Amino acid sequence: MIARRTSVAGAVLAGGRASRMGGRDKAFAAVDGEPIAVRAVRVFRDIFPQVLVSTNHPERFEGLGVETVADRFPGSGPLAGIHAALLASHYPHVFVAACDMPGLDPDVIRFLLARIGSADAVVPCWEGDVEPLHAVYAVGALPSIEASLGVGRNAVRDVLRFLRVDYVSEAEMRAVRGAARSLTNVNTPEELAAVGGRFDDVS
Repeated sequence: MIARRTSVAGAVLAGGRASRMGGRDKAFAAVDGEPIAVRAVRVFRDIFPQVLVSTNHPERFEGLGVETVADRFPGSGPLAGIHAALLASHYPHVFVAACDMPGLDPDVIRFLLARIGSADAVVPCWEGDVEPLHAVYAVGALPSIEASLGVGRNAVRDVLRFLRVDYVSEAEMRAVRGAARSLTNVNTPEELAAVGGRFDDVS
């Protein structure tokens, strides 16, 4: 597919504590010789006119020359990262992806972008569940997201109940080449090893 930019911002969510990774920053674990976050930013730059990294540690991303945004609701998980990205977006929609997704696929992302309509979010269904951290959110969803954060309701899937969501069925996702790889995330050392990943300081 020929690369073309969309009128959507792209945001990498990198605010997690990585507790299941022993506290190590999984965004910089290397897969196929390239840190996950570096690859995500590279992929996003080919798709989106604005690329954001939602993080409370901007110094870790200085070398990438990318715009960073900090949580307005610290300690509130990925929902706070989505909120920060929506606030900073120059466009009416933001595609968000977790920083632990080493196989983000441009064609899969574009498939989801093509679903943008009047819904507040476009969220893929996968492996019998939903994947709200590889999804599109409308800036118009900000009031509902902020209201949820304000009362301590921080789970992304909980706030989805208050939004108009276009859920993309698992069958539709499986028909898109590259979906399985794009939706794979690595939360533990075992999952990282399963995709051939490692931390560069480990021999």
